[in-house]
Amino acid sequence: MLARHLADGGATDTGRRPEPVIVEEPLEIRLDGHLVTTTMRTPGDDFELAVGFCHSDGLLAGAAVETCRYCGTGSAVETEFNVVSVDTGGRAPEPRARLTTTSSSCGVCGTEQIDALTARLAPVAAHEPWPMDVVLGVVGSVRDAQRLFDTTGGVHAAAAFDRSGEVSIVREDIGRHNAVDKVVGRLLLDGRLPAVGLGLFVSGRASFEIVQKAWSAGFEVVVAVSAPSALAVETAERAGLTLVGFVRGDEANVYADPEGV
Repeated sequence: MLARHLADGGATDTGRRPEPVIVEEPLEIRLDGHLVTTTMRTPGDDFELAVGFCHSDGLLAGAAVETCRYCGTGSAVETEFNVVSVDTGGRAPEPRARLTTTSSSCGVCGTEQIDALTARLAPVAAHEPWPMDVVLGVVGSVRDAQRLFDTTGGVHAAAAFDRSGEVSIVREDIGRHNAVDKVVGRLLLDGRLPAVGLGLFVSGRASFEIVQKAWSAGFEVVVAVSAPSALAVETAERAGLTLVGFVRGDEANVYADPEGV
């Protein structure tokens, strides 16, 4: 894309020059032939995104994923690789399409959402405290692997890491939630869920939905560069998740700490 470049507070105009921008396209996710949702995403790792979304929303209900493919409403070329079908052989319950996105919540609505998760999910298993040096160091490790961000400056990152600080999966997307679903989907397809002994890193803030996805996947700790919401903290406490935010340099805020950091 061409962009006009200004410098010195607008005093210098160097004219138009090519600038890379991130691609954003819709992805329609289907489960056993049923429409689940349509999300705006950065193309790439689409099967992981679709599988991760279905798992995080509880749509699989323990059913194994048999196949994942493009199309479902026509050929992959006709749908421009923007429709992914997840198939469990009909073992997953018939889903209801999500017509609206999950948004920040409070009050009775927020309490009902947490209660619904508690009814579906058991608390995270008791675990050893996470080393603080690992929590602080994961930011730099993931940043070194953010290729799309280096090119465009316009994407979020999510990553899975272990207690030694090794980052095993890094995914980028224009949407924070999508990046997390891609990580969760990769773990599920690799047979690594629940994510016992693993932490989840997110490059932005920790919303309720981010913590919900981490809980669904069985992560022990969520590490965010920015702040959590009040509902995210409440959810982490209910889940038994450690929640760390504002990780900057050698500092961080621990908002939920069931096992210690």
